[in-house]
Amino acid sequence: MIADEPLGRYGFPDAHPFGSDRLAAFNRVFRERGLPARTLSAASRQASEAELLTFHTAALLQHVREGSASGQGWLDGGDTPAFRGVYEVAAQVVGATLEATAAIMAGQAQHAFVPIAGLHHATRTAAAGFCVFNDIGVAIELLRRQYGLQRIAYVDIDAHHGDGVFYAYEADPDLIFADIHEDGSSLYPGTGAAHETGTGDAAGSKLNIPLPAGSDDAAFRQVWPQVLAHLERFAPEFIILQCGTDSLAGDPLTHLQLTPASHALAATDLAALARKFAQGRLLALGGGGYNRTNLAAGWNTVVEALLCAADAPIS
Repeated sequence: MIADEPLGRYGFPDAHPFGSDRLAAFNRVFRERGLPARTLSAASRQASEAELLTFHTAALLQHVREGSASGQGWLDGGDTPAFRGVYEVAAQVVGATLEATAAIMAGQAQHAFVPIAGLHHATRTAAAGFCVFNDIGVAIELLRRQYGLQRIAYVDIDAHHGDGVFYAYEADPDLIFADIHEDGSSLYPGTGAAHETGTGDAAGSKLNIPLPAGSDDAAFRQVWPQVLAHLERFAPEFIILQCGTDSLAGDPLTHLQLTPASHALAATDLAALARKFAQGRLLALGGGGYNRTNLAAGWNTVVEALLCAADAPIS
């Protein structure tokens, strides 16, 4: 678990939906449920420039540095405002994800959770949708370069499509992608149609499942076996779960009607798949979620599910 104060500084000012109070909301319920005594805690750190450059371009880093110094303007077309120090806090998110990944790869934990992470809209060349850097993409690159893994599975149950990951690896047959999200015809970023299954040699390695607005746990349970079958087909060596809680009923920006039960199902089943194929290696990242009660409930339910799953032996 990485949920320290420096990580919580990632958030935008002026009543932005992605405010810096999100981590405190999670940690309050984390303590109320008695979870600190059951988890190992680690500190976040800033990712280095070299680490960021494994996924992002130097031009993007320079653009963010300029916005970080001036504190003025937008880092994208109007969703992600610059503020003083934004480069450093965005690099802190990436560093936290990398620390959690390293702990799993070192055998210090089967599973890890980072609440303020999973920034799935940032592309290789641009910030987007509240996401300055894409910690997921950097983690994927370093899992390959540093640890020699190839088949990495990325599963996304955030209400928004994980476009920054999808298009970065659309032609990569070894990045196994599965995304259940609200239908993009009515929600940012407007991507993730069912026919988007990868290109070239990667055709069939990507699974997009758009759900109509108003879909509930029953709808999620109906399509979830498709995700499991997709991952079974490719036998991933490492699994990343982006468990955004903006898919829960009552989020101010989205229209799905899930409950934390769907998040518990996803975490439990992916932990079982990780035991079967990936030596237990499963990294969960908080992602979106703008109703503070929802994110606290959903993310802590994921933590509890992973704790229960970790009691099972690795096969």
